[in-house]
Amino acid sequence: MGRQLGVLAGALALLAVAVVVSIGVGANPVAPAEVVRALVSYNGSSDHLIVWDIRVPRALLAIGVGAALATAGAVIQTLSRNPLAEPGILGVTAGAGFAITVGSALGLAASQGEQLGLAMLGAVLAALVVYSVGHRSPLRLVLTGVALTAVLTGVALGLRLMSPEVLDQYRFWSVGSLAGRERLSLALPMAAIGIALLGTLLLSRSLGAVTLGETVAHALGVRVARVRLLALVLITVLVGAATAVAGPIIFVGLMVPHLARRLADGSIPWLLGHTMVLGPVLLLVADTLSRVLLVTGEVPVAIVTAFLGGPVLIWAVRRYGADSL
Repeated sequence: MGRQLGVLAGALALLAVAVVVSIGVGANPVAPAEVVRALVSYNGSSDHLIVWDIRVPRALLAIGVGAALATAGAVIQTLSRNPLAEPGILGVTAGAGFAITVGSALGLAASQGEQLGLAMLGAVLAALVVYSVGHRSPLRLVLTGVALTAVLTGVALGLRLMSPEVLDQYRFWSVGSLAGRERLSLALPMAAIGIALLGTLLLSRSLGAVTLGETVAHALGVRVARVRLLALVLITVLVGAATAVAGPIIFVGLMVPHLARRLADGSIPWLLGHTMVLGPVLLLVADTLSRVLLVTGEVPVAIVTAFLGGPVLIWAVRRYGADSL
């Protein structure tokens, strides 16, 4: 317990540093000391306006999205007992993209708020389809998600190719990025993410029992089917809300759980706790890098996470082998 508390305290300190650095970096740099002063003693100067009006909302968005994607990845890997699983594998991201494409074709995605609602709806419907077909086993759940992702992606691509207007509306959302998203109304998706994170912590002990096998879980009094359903609901809310506000950002849910698992000593509650802190650290670092990699403008954060996640995926495949797929 003492070691885990120390690890969590260190991760929180790292998160605080990442927040200060992220708030200070941008087209108008703000010194770390000035960032701290702006946070604790606002005086209305231009630097303080930049910090509070632009950088703080963006940092909070990165924290929420990073925690949601990383925690969803940890739950999926735990539920499916597949160390190579990540949030997109259950079709939630594809469902969100498909809903936005259809909504654009019908003229229902003209505003960012409408896109947010469509993405959430698509994520929920995709998760319901995946669970209704594949709920009997983790392997069937994963295979159903992969199949649904392929179908929805193909149909959505066909719709976009037939309509340039649909393609233009979809293009802004499809590039996973935090730039400009802080101006959206984020109260509802951030509240949904917060509630889902709390629910995940409450479910963590039951998830730990499920990892021991269905027979052992039943012997411990855990209702396996109920735990799987609740876990899928939580995954859907986490990934759906995060994807709706930031677009598809890959590999966060793959990278962070592997690091957190090494720190958690086999404890699912501590795995989820560490993941909820390290996920925001990763996304804040990636978002900070996205602002400085090019002198001509920002790189979408999804490209940075993909660049970082590629080597991690190769390492995971080499470590766990093809049998884990």
